[in-house]
Amino acid sequence: MKPHGLFGFLLAVGALATPHIASAHCDTMNGPVVTTAKAALDKGDVTPVLKWVKRDDEAEIRRAFKETLAVRKNGPEAKDLADRFFFETLVRIHRAGEGAPFTGLKSVEPGEAVEAADKALETGSVDSLAKEVSESAGKGIRDRFQRALEKMKHADESVEAGREYVEAYIEYVHYVERLHGDILRSGGEHEGNHEGGEIHAH
Repeated sequence: MKPHGLFGFLLAVGALATPHIASAHCDTMNGPVVTTAKAALDKGDVTPVLKWVKRDDEAEIRRAFKETLAVRKNGPEAKDLADRFFFETLVRIHRAGEGAPFTGLKSVEPGEAVEAADKALETGSVDSLAKEVSESAGKGIRDRFQRALEKMKHADESVEAGREYVEAYIEYVHYVERLHGDILRSGGEHEGNHEGGEIHAH
């Protein structure tokens, strides 16, 4: 497979947004899952949040939503507790559907890559994002390749030089392998669902 076109773009996405950051985006209080849940609760309509869970989990979400609406009527404190319960239930089930663990809701800002990806959807154009991440991925690969190449030229001069080459080689190969592994994961799903792209130890 040649490193251009869709392959090159996906490599670049992996360079800017690590799996950890991407997966954590849906765990945040200002992420898309909780944002959708807040609006749904305010409107009293569960329909918008159902897209975040599998069909088999829909009944549980509907039940939790109904219970949350009922408890919300008991005052501000009850409302806050009920909402938190629903957010955690929704995110937990969403993450489970992706084969990923739920470690609690987080109050963190998304990384630059996530913000850029969301912005592309808002504007309806991915051209700027594709250009930025493609350039970043290309630079990351070229820098590591050049370092490994230079170290390889002197690898047999001494044991220490050989070790420096091995270190540069491992960094270079793992960088490329890690990005390629992101592509092989099924449909770019959250971390935790690894159907391909196994990272090998050297």
